[in-house]
Amino acid sequence: MTGATPPATDRLPVAPARVVWREVRRSLRGRIPTLMLLGLVLLGAAAAGIVSPIALGAVVDAIAAGSSDTGLLWGLGATMTGAIVAAAVLTGCGIVLGSRLFETVLADLRERMVASALALPQQRVERGGSGDLVSRAGDDVTAVANAIPEVLPALSGSLFTIALTVAGMAVVDPWFALVLLVVVPVHVLAVRWYLRTAPQVYAAERAAMAARAQQLLDSLHGLDTVRAYRMHRRHIDGISRSSWQVVRWVMRTVAVQNAFFARLNLAEFLGMAGLLVAGFVLVGAGQSTVGATTAAMLLFLRLFAPINSLLFVVDQLQSALASLGRIVGVIAEARATRATDAARGTAGSSTDAAVGTADTLRSTAPDALRLRGVHHSYRDGHPVLHDVTLDVEPGETLAVVGATGAGKSTIAGLAAGTHDAARGEVTRPTAPHRIALVTQEVHVFDGSLRDNLTLAAPDASDEQLVRALERIGAAGLIDALPSGLDTRLGAAATTVSSAEAQQIALARVELAAPALVVLDEATAEAGSLDAHRLDAAAAAVVAGRTALVVAHRLSQAAAADRIAVLRDGRVVELGTHTELVAAGGEYSRLWTAWSAGR
Repeated sequence: MTGATPPATDRLPVAPARVVWREVRRSLRGRIPTLMLLGLVLLGAAAAGIVSPIALGAVVDAIAAGSSDTGLLWGLGATMTGAIVAAAVLTGCGIVLGSRLFETVLADLRERMVASALALPQQRVERGGSGDLVSRAGDDVTAVANAIPEVLPALSGSLFTIALTVAGMAVVDPWFALVLLVVVPVHVLAVRWYLRTAPQVYAAERAAMAARAQQLLDSLHGLDTVRAYRMHRRHIDGISRSSWQVVRWVMRTVAVQNAFFARLNLAEFLGMAGLLVAGFVLVGAGQSTVGATTAAMLLFLRLFAPINSLLFVVDQLQSALASLGRIVGVIAEARATRATDAARGTAGSSTDAAVGTADTLRSTAPDALRLRGVHHSYRDGHPVLHDVTLDVEPGETLAVVGATGAGKSTIAGLAAGTHDAARGEVTRPTAPHRIALVTQEVHVFDGSLRDNLTLAAPDASDEQLVRALERIGAAGLIDALPSGLDTRLGAAATTVSSAEAQQIALARVELAAPALVVLDEATAEAGSLDAHRLDAAAAAVVAGRTALVVAHRLSQAAAADRIAVLRDGRVVELGTHTELVAAGGEYSRLWTAWSAGR
């Protein structure tokens, strides 16, 4: 329980911009007509928006010329009113249409990210840090979702508005359009500085949030250990350091934003001053009119809002793009993993606790498990397994016993596919969804007992669910719950004991009917009253199937077809219970000590 942040090389990747846009385009497939309609609506809103300033300039010129044509004034007024209403309606429609379109795209990305995260090998998720994954699914998705209502209307609407407004100013007088060239370099330099500075700051801020989430998860998941070893201060200090790191990066982003906005204010001053000077000179020289100058100034004021909106949302856009890169990074990592597995000719495997992939596939018995010369380590220089070779024939149960730290759970992980061997070969059943893993840490989901069981067999009938529970000796669980299969389970509803949770997990295995079952001390949480019941349930689940059982009690090992004894990551004994007891070796000593203590 160190709460250490994963090294940068182990973290889940952040996708580059080209990969992000590729995945966005993938999510836009089938929605191109809606995107084109959005463009037309926003173009119409921008065109309607330039009518009022030009009409108002004509009104000023008419008044200045002493015109008494009230029809002209009423006509211009009606034109302005109609244009304002049209611009408002079209802008509103554009905001609604754009939000619906891009919220749908975000939903598609979010769903693909979650699906990709679930498809990643467990060891990859653990190496990258579950806090990082939680942060991507939470903080980053929220950042993008919050940006959509502001960024998309400003980004799309402003581009149309700027283009048409500049064209309108050129129609009024080309000199007014040329004045805007004074403002352009300031905007360009401001944006270049911002794009050079902001992405790294936002990426670092997101990484700091992920590190903070990892610290919190480590502390919460290991709360019992923290309390037992009085590690409160150590974990509080770690959370405090990671939280202050987030604060420092947040303040850094605020400083970058303020510097960016100061440059935009300078552009505003230069643009207003340039138009006033140009108008004064042109009117004085008789080359323009007061009405034309008024129209140009109104157009500029109207132009200034979308320019600033566009540049202001660059800040949010950078934040959203940083988050999108992290979201798409999970999708890209899962796709790369699938491509690697396909190139190696491997197949996926479904487990109760995780999903893994086979290291190699060979034309052996389809339901056999083979480990050949396997070496494994979680850190360089700290080997856990040394040259392990084991065979589990179809329909055979192999029990693995040994002291704590001998490497039993590592072998279980390699067998189930949640770990990949550093060296050597692991052959598992070739058909997909043919491997089930049950560990000490099983999960009961919020939902009915029926929902918890049908996770493994969505189409199972109530009769099949009952038979599965009966087969593992847990039929009484239905009678013990107030509403039977309809009883809602979870922290906010009916809670079940650790033994009952294990029964539910074993019933899932029975319903899934896998070719290979891996039990990693799956009944270890049972008390003395439940031990025999859960051992019988586990025996029923593995009966007739290829099974590897990390035995918590030697009674489980004695019931297996063969037993492998591990010591310091090596197989030191292998044989049947009778053979190993007669051999007088390490297993025999363990059995004698266990039998004497019963």
